[in-house]
Amino acid sequence: MSQDEYTKLFVYMQNEFKNIGKRFDRVDKRFDVAQSQMDGLIKLITDYNQEMLMLSHKVDRLEKWINQIATKAGVHLEY
Repeated sequence: MSQDEYTKLFVYMQNEFKNIGKRFDRVDKRFDVAQSQMDGLIKLITDYNQEMLMLSHKVDRLEKWINQIATKAGVHLEY
């Protein structure tokens, strides 16, 4: 290969590496967006799970009170 051919090859390879770098930048941005969306979904699921747990405790407490009231009132409750 002549010096001119090496120079052309070098310039070509530099341009290709720049293009590859740009493509990786776009992919990185897409991953960032996807990760942000996943974080949002995880937060929603976590919040929902906590709300359901609190609601479950509330229902348990109300059932206990209802059973206590029924026992004192002499009412038999069937499930």
